[in-house]
Amino acid sequence: MIRHLVLFKLNEGVSRDEPRVVAGAQAFAELGGLVPEIASWETGWNVSDRPIAYDFAINSSAADADALRRYVEHPAHQAAVAPWKEFATWVIADYEF
Repeated sequence: MIRHLVLFKLNEGVSRDEPRVVAGAQAFAELGGLVPEIASWETGWNVSDRPIAYDFAINSSAADADALRRYVEHPAHQAAVAPWKEFATWVIADYEF
């Protein structure tokens, strides 16, 4: 199995209650059910007030590297991630478990 972790940091001046951010979070919340390659899927907003914390997270898994690649290339993934490019940056970690 491959764990796929993504942490998003909203850009300066962007708040999580903006309609575009709310829509982006909703698109990610629904994405796990749209892509068959995803074995597990969780999303959520950060609850920590630590200054180094990121704002939004995805914690997911796929059976193997090929399944993860198919997920990344899937049109539903591409559509869900596209708006985030306008208001956030992110980091990714993929590891076997």
